Amino acid sequence: MWVVKIGGSLSRDPLLEEWLRQLSDLGGGRVVIVPGGGGFADQVREHQAVWRFDDVAAHNMAVLAMAQHALLMQGVCRNLVVAATEAQIRRALHDGRAAVWAPLDMLRQEANLLTNWDVSSDSLAAWLANRLNAERLFVVKSCKIEPGQSIAHYTAQGVLDRRFAEFTRDASYLVELVNKNDWSRVRDQLLHAATP
Repeated sequence: MWVVKIGGSLSRDPLLEEWLRQLSDLGGGRVVIVPGGGGFADQVREHQAVWRFDDVAAHNMAVLAMAQHALLMQGVCRNLVVAATEAQIRRALHDGRAAVWAPLDMLRQEANLLTNWDVSSDSLAAWLANRLNAERLFVVKSCKIEPGQSIAHYTAQGVLDRRFAEFTRDASYLVELVNKNDWSRVRDQLLHAATP
């Protein structure tokens, strides 16, 4: 099973449709898409700056932003199955479909290690990959990705959040950062993995 995090920066990009269609067509039964919060999460940050509500409220709003983006993705590609729980994800994969995660099970009443802005949808994708015992985690970004650079490098550049390295440090899966234009590389790996 592969987890593919698609950054919220693609929410208005024409390439989003291609990514979703290809992942749905080639990744049925083995791909879980994690949406970024995109402009929906940006609105959370703006409103928190105005109203000064706490990070638990902001976290819950950002989770809902990811869920909105999941619904947007399914609207763009109707073959995707929106799944809010691990059981729903596994059911979608069992049925030969690609799932897109609406992380409503991440809503919180109390502060914990996940309820602050050091944890973005990138770290939540790693959290999910850990929970699902994924084989790979792809993180799709709009910015330039230089081959061979470390997670620490991308954290320092602000491309990944501050907790991503912690969530992936002992991961049993391969972590790859890819640019939004690198679909063909991901496609080739999906096709290769499907060959017996």
